[in-house]
Amino acid sequence: MVKAIVGANWGDEGKGKITDLLARQSDIVIRFQGGANAGHTIINDYGRFALHTLPSGVFYSHVTNIIGNGVALDIAKLADELEQLQAQGVPAPRLIVSDRAQLLMPYHVLQDTYEEQRLGGRAFGSTKSGIAPFYSDKYAKTGIQVCDLFDTPRLQQRLTTAVELKNVLFAHLYHKPPVDPNQLMEQLLSLRERVCPWVGNTVTFVHDALKQGKTILLEGQLGSMKDPDLGIFPMTTSSHTLAGYGCVGACVPPTAIQDVISVTKAYSSCVGSSAEPFVSELTGPAGNELRRRGGDKGEFGATTGRPRRVGWFDTVATKYGCMVQGATQVALTCLDVLGYLEEIPVCTGYEIDGQVTRSFPTTPALMRAKPVFTTLPGWNCDIRGCTDYSSLPKNAQAYVDFLEQHIDAPITMVSTGPRREEMTYRTARL
Repeated sequence: MVKAIVGANWGDEGKGKITDLLARQSDIVIRFQGGANAGHTIINDYGRFALHTLPSGVFYSHVTNIIGNGVALDIAKLADELEQLQAQGVPAPRLIVSDRAQLLMPYHVLQDTYEEQRLGGRAFGSTKSGIAPFYSDKYAKTGIQVCDLFDTPRLQQRLTTAVELKNVLFAHLYHKPPVDPNQLMEQLLSLRERVCPWVGNTVTFVHDALKQGKTILLEGQLGSMKDPDLGIFPMTTSSHTLAGYGCVGACVPPTAIQDVISVTKAYSSCVGSSAEPFVSELTGPAGNELRRRGGDKGEFGATTGRPRRVGWFDTVATKYGCMVQGATQVALTCLDVLGYLEEIPVCTGYEIDGQVTRSFPTTPALMRAKPVFTTLPGWNCDIRGCTDYSSLPKNAQAYVDFLEQHIDAPITMVSTGPRREEMTYRTARL
């Protein structure tokens, strides 16, 4: 059986906690897309962690963690992350890195940085982690796979070809110095030694596990709004953030995915370019207060530390996000954050050119959208750490009921704090 945990919104929904929670019931946890450009914050008995590449199952000794073929693999960052875990007392996890995964190279980071500089005010708000150039090279078939590391002549040839292209770009578009292929080759040979103990045939491993009846958890990065096909293009990431991509990036058959848990916050948050349309955004002192109270230590990116934009819950975006993910259930996080409010607005429609719609539009129309709010009564008390849904204030339960009705997907889990155990479970009413 395969379950997928994915984001319904812009990312930063609290997927790390949900994956950490459900990994305990799983045999295998797989990262299937993206790179180290976003992180999952997890708080457990070992401490507080921001995982960027490693799957969230690394805290359980019985779990096999897989870096799938769809991941943008930065070997140095992966190795550093493993060392940091062990430095905090976490036992060395079971880990397999797909031999078909492709390498995120130093020239990808340079190109990403140079392009953001070139764009200036038109920049996409990239984390400058090299993700867009990596996936561009992957689909242009100039990327380097992990398996290439173990065939030195092939590695040299593919590296030389890639660097020739990059150096033309660096010299004539960005007016930057060239990359030295010999120096890069030395780095790759060194990285080969670091990654060698983890490399394996994950395709066969996963399919054998399915035949044996193992439980597999797919861990997605970012959320529906960041998908390059179905998100807010072009203010997206460069890998597919939908559960369906797990069939490619983790190599599981479509027929095996039986449960898709879409994660959404009790309010909205977004990291990225200020040019990205964010209809329910809350600014000024009220926005600063929500940002300060939000998440575990405020609403700041786990990877970049950048302050996130915040806003009220957006039912239009979330309904769409759950729909394209194929959500079978929804986990609602950060309900406790809203306990300071006497009233809570919820965005239930968009006004575009004088017409109100509840269907999520394409980017040009989205940029003209204005929020239509419905205001609900708050519960105005601290619910942090509650583990019994029926003990929540009636107004808190009514808020969850309202969201469920408007996103057209069953909310089964409601988080009341950042720690693993701060979770309640409810029976959906749809």
